[in-house]
Amino acid sequence: MFIPMPRPSHSPRSASKLPPDAAPVSRRASGVSATEAADEKREAILDAALDLFSERGFYGTAVPLLAERAKVAAGTIYRYFENKEAIVNALYRRQKEFLGHALLAEFPFDSPPRDQFHYFWTSACDFARKNPKALAFLELHHHQSYLDALSREVETRVLAPAYAFFTMTAEKKVTKPYPAELLGSIVWGSFVGLIRASWEKRIELTDEAIEQAENCVWEAIRR
Repeated sequence: MFIPMPRPSHSPRSASKLPPDAAPVSRRASGVSATEAADEKREAILDAALDLFSERGFYGTAVPLLAERAKVAAGTIYRYFENKEAIVNALYRRQKEFLGHALLAEFPFDSPPRDQFHYFWTSACDFARKNPKALAFLELHHHQSYLDALSREVETRVLAPAYAFFTMTAEKKVTKPYPAELLGSIVWGSFVGLIRASWEKRIELTDEAIEQAENCVWEAIRR
């Protein structure tokens, strides 16, 4: 049965990012403007925050430690962010939109549902392989009380295409007639469980394992 998935009205945006090994140079020697230098410091703070928030969590990361990792003075951080909550929210929005873009950039909107699910599953696993810190950060911080309204809005926007898919496929009797949020939770929970098992060295995240997990999850949700 061919049921095209509706295209989202707004696609998540991926934020550009400096290469992690980019070496700092003087503004005068390089011709870097004050604005570009400020952007570099902001990026350094966000890069350090991704490392530390993923490793230690929000409450376990002190601003002085963050400044040390970013190689900036502690006071410099407050020139770019009001407080630690502002940092974690800026980072959350960036990484959530990064994930959303990875899942939708080449999504086969006109393909059958099973092919769409295959694209989602393999793209999510590819994201996890290439961006383990980003996924670990998102899983550790989503639904936390310090996320602001804008971060929750981004979360809602990124989830909307998945909920639309499950609503449509349930109506067309492709997937089980359960709420989209329930089916989405089963799929995402299975995905996160698979990735965590690979992080903990309980399984090896081979292409074969990814395919086997995909088949199991699809069998669980299909009608």
